[in-house]
Amino acid sequence: MEVAPGVINVKFTGVDAAGALRLEESLRSLPDIYGLREIEVLPHEERERQLKAVLDSVSEGIIAVDKRGMITTLNPVAEQILQVNRQKAIGQHLANVVPADVPMLRILETGQGYNNKEIILATKRGRSHYITTGRAIKDERGETVGAVAALKDMSEVRELVFSLTRPPVITFSDIIYASGAMGRVVEMAKMVARGNSTILIRGESGTGKELFARAIHTAGPRRRRPFVALNCAALPDALVESELFGYEEGAFTGAKRGGKQGLFELAHQGTIFLDEIGELSPHLQVKLLRVLQENKVRRVGGREEIPVDVRVIAATNRNLEEMVRKGDFREELYYRLNVIPLYIPPLRDRMEDLPVLVENCLQKFNRVLKKKVKRIHPQVLERFRRHSWPGNVRELENVLERAMNLVEGDEIRPEHIFIEDLTTPGFGFHQIAGHSLKELKEQLEREVISRMLAKYGAARPAARALGISHTALLRKIKKYNLRSLLET
Repeated sequence: MEVAPGVINVKFTGVDAAGALRLEESLRSLPDIYGLREIEVLPHEERERQLKAVLDSVSEGIIAVDKRGMITTLNPVAEQILQVNRQKAIGQHLANVVPADVPMLRILETGQGYNNKEIILATKRGRSHYITTGRAIKDERGETVGAVAALKDMSEVRELVFSLTRPPVITFSDIIYASGAMGRVVEMAKMVARGNSTILIRGESGTGKELFARAIHTAGPRRRRPFVALNCAALPDALVESELFGYEEGAFTGAKRGGKQGLFELAHQGTIFLDEIGELSPHLQVKLLRVLQENKVRRVGGREEIPVDVRVIAATNRNLEEMVRKGDFREELYYRLNVIPLYIPPLRDRMEDLPVLVENCLQKFNRVLKKKVKRIHPQVLERFRRHSWPGNVRELENVLERAMNLVEGDEIRPEHIFIEDLTTPGFGFHQIAGHSLKELKEQLEREVISRMLAKYGAARPAARALGISHTALLRKIKKYNLRSLLET
């Protein structure tokens, strides 16, 4: 029986048709009975069915326990995430179904909920990895009478992050060239993009190694999965390690509460691009080699080995073979990375590409800078052909962007072009008049640093070439506002 204001719902069992007629007559004869209506289920049963339908249809796992920790609700998604049998789990204590050290049980003790906690469980059926948010269930007096938690499988969390942060798609059509040398590289890259083998892209800084890596990812079987990139020379070793492999809560001072996934985990089933791989320290080379050999990562401060399925594309402008001979780069790692070598020639060796690259830059900077530049003066193009372009395409883009900011008409002329060339005899002497020694020293220092950044594309190798510390160079980059020259 279920009673509501003005309505009494009664469920009878074991009554045949004749008995039902007699029962209806008897009820109609009672005073204050205004009408009878037959219903299929009691209202509370209908609400339970609706609630079950909702729980069974949502994309998140839902699990609820009573105040004793006994499981009262477990929807199919939670059953799949936790890898348990739903029918057997309901009515069992939560600690008997999953490890006792789960935050949901602490809600019963404290009454406090939690948000977005990462959980990794080793179950009898395999590994369970999910994000969970939990809340206390309280009665009208505010006392905790149970707990409910929502679970989201980590693979779905990664897909959500990827869909929200997906960068612009780069394809091989975005690689601008006219030379046969680049055409052969592009065809080779298209061919190897169809597989899953590790690729090592070689080439000077500024030749477009990351552009090729992104195009390979887009053309490959992992195109709908994440592409994540890390410049190994841009960060100190400790940060590179935590970025690549992640860390557990409390692994070091300042570690994020709850820990953090590394890029290998974020790139699961996708592609990870490791630029400037030659700058990795020996310690990180060993850890990376282990990941490539076992397809598992261990977070900093963690014990759990997390399986990952990632295609690795590495890049460098350094001579790894020479580094191997000197003992600066592990031979085993070199062979693991150099499965498919891809070499991008420098701009000075493919001057046929210069006109189409210039035209592409004009179109791009016209859009960005709201300009209407249509052409460049023939003397400018001739000067470009004589220049060696140590910073390659990136240097060309910087020179043209600078010119586009100076030009007022529709043509870039020689007076708009400024190219730092330290090999020019008498460099800087035409600028001496009217400047103090301190100003001249700073000007020369800025030019030298600019050239080294254009050549190496990252602060760490540039600092090594200049003979100063990485930190000292970063201070000078900030001082002279040269951050735009760093490779991204």
